[in-house]
Amino acid sequence: MAVLDAIDERIIALLRSDGRLSNARLAEAVGLSQSACLRRLHALETSGVIRGYTAIVDLPDEADVTVVYVHITLDRQTEDYLDRFEAGVRRCPDVRECYLMTGIADYVLRVEAASVADYERVHREQLSRLPGIARIQSSFTIRSVVRAGSGPGRR
Repeated sequence: MAVLDAIDERIIALLRSDGRLSNARLAEAVGLSQSACLRRLHALETSGVIRGYTAIVDLPDEADVTVVYVHITLDRQTEDYLDRFEAGVRRCPDVRECYLMTGIADYVLRVEAASVADYERVHREQLSRLPGIARIQSSFTIRSVVRAGSGPGRR
């Protein structure tokens, strides 16, 4: 699918807000018949515009989790160094997300820990043992302001 029209964009916006929206409700919201809406949805999925669906899980109490963003700088940016680091970080169970970056850091990781002391364990036992690291810089979150998948009225 090379170009998205206004209906495709509306379908995507609605599904971002509620990925469990039924085809009947989706069709009604975008002004299409159910069969036409389903064809559009399948085309968006087949073309890779919609790559999948997921559940966003919220813990009962946000205070139970410490979220840390970790900026990693490698000794070198060769393909071998990048590959070895990426293979290593995939084996770290407390790393929830990892992004190759441009700018100051080579990678940014999102780590979830039970506490600051627990993050110290993650840092000592997992992150500091990753290959090729020159520097680790950690930033602790204070609270969530906007979260993906949180519709109107939700955080």
